[in-house]
Amino acid sequence: MKIDGDPDRSWAHALIDWVDARLPVRAFWRKHMSHYRVPRNLNFWYVFGSLATLVLVIQYVSGLFLTMHYKPDAGLAFASIDRIMRDVRWGWLIRYVHTTGASLFFVVLYLHLFRGLLYGSYQRPRELVWLAGCLTFLLVMAEAFFGYLLPWGQMSYWGAQVIVHLFSAIPGVGEGFATWLRGGATISDATLNRFFAFHVVAVPIALLLIVGLHLTTLRQVGSNNPDGIDLPSGEDAASRAAREADTLPFHPYFVVKDLLAAALFLLLFAVIVCYAPTMQGYFVEPLNALPADPLSTPEDITPVWYFMPFYAVLRAVTEPFQWGMTAVAALWGVSGLLTGKRVSGKDGRRCAIRRAVIALLLAAALLSTQAKLWGVLLMFGAVGVWCVVPWLDRSPVRSIRYRPLYQRIWYGAVAMAFVGLGILGGLPAGGAVTVLSQAAVCVYFAFFLGMPYWSVRGPFQPVPTRLVSGDGGSAAHARDPGNTEAQQ
Repeated sequence: MKIDGDPDRSWAHALIDWVDARLPVRAFWRKHMSHYRVPRNLNFWYVFGSLATLVLVIQYVSGLFLTMHYKPDAGLAFASIDRIMRDVRWGWLIRYVHTTGASLFFVVLYLHLFRGLLYGSYQRPRELVWLAGCLTFLLVMAEAFFGYLLPWGQMSYWGAQVIVHLFSAIPGVGEGFATWLRGGATISDATLNRFFAFHVVAVPIALLLIVGLHLTTLRQVGSNNPDGIDLPSGEDAASRAAREADTLPFHPYFVVKDLLAAALFLLLFAVIVCYAPTMQGYFVEPLNALPADPLSTPEDITPVWYFMPFYAVLRAVTEPFQWGMTAVAALWGVSGLLTGKRVSGKDGRRCAIRRAVIALLLAAALLSTQAKLWGVLLMFGAVGVWCVVPWLDRSPVRSIRYRPLYQRIWYGAVAMAFVGLGILGGLPAGGAVTVLSQAAVCVYFAFFLGMPYWSVRGPFQPVPTRLVSGDGGSAAHARDPGNTEAQQ
């Protein structure tokens, strides 16, 4: 239908103009989609951010429909899940979509985090992008934990009992916080209602806000790239030409790439939901087919698979391991004192003495507390250490492509340690499992805590000043970040 007096304009165009005059839709589209420039060399590692957004939407929608039929009552929760599976139309599909989505959400997030680590996506000026992403990860873990109790199955009940009890190990406030979180002395109907409120209302709202912050800060500073170099930011003709050559519009080029990744991901998602929804007990535990029984403790209480690496860290801290940590801290302190005597200059001597004092105080704290507390602290530290990576890594280059071979080995070692902790966390504790877990914990924390020292040491490869050419050739220019340790 054409508008009177203007045969070339339809009612649809008129409606869009009317809306755009009151809500700048076109300006938003141009700024964030069609005119938003993205480095042209983004590889497959960069699809996991959009996949995480897709899974988040799936979780919200499937969770909404589950909430319509779920009863947050200790006497009805398990029966309501059973009713969803048996009597609600397509209820089994909705539940399996939600449980599969939870596991694949963590797969995507772990890969997304690791990609940021590989390409230095946390370095200046993207510290806030990284912090918002880490906070998103923490909120997703909290959301998964609160939702884990809701089926009110045997493993859900006892898993929540163990995790909540860990908070009581924190001196001073731990016992009170654990009691408040449970709503009493033990997991009960009050706990279920609290966890339901957190899972359905509080954490999802916070998650949406933090994801919005993550995307906003990303749009402000721009995407990183596999080369880890900054694009020309000047407004002169040469800078604009270089920026045009090294980037592509987000739409349609990267939208199409993300749509292809989403299609393949949804195909895998559908195969799992239809043919292996429980994934041999990893996505849905067999013990959760039984209602929660506070009087019957399972023989082996293990968390769901995406929490197993951190559970393995918790179990790895035994008394002998604590003594070993004490010895290392004491030796570090003594070496700091000896170094302080030899270092010339007031600032260097002061830094060495400060390090020695901190190490000796840590050794004293290790001697005066139980291993359980340090297990809890290391478990939370294994998650929280990701938040401070921007200030631990002092490398002059961002991307792993231009780092020395030994640093690439470090990245491979920490990845293997994390996967190994995940495998060991699902095995019965004791013997070789405990020893291997302790070794993996040492590698994991040595990677992060040693990063200020090993990340600055070369030799580094020359870093290009421009992205690869359009035909896939090598970079036109390169800068040398310093190839000797003396230059650092």
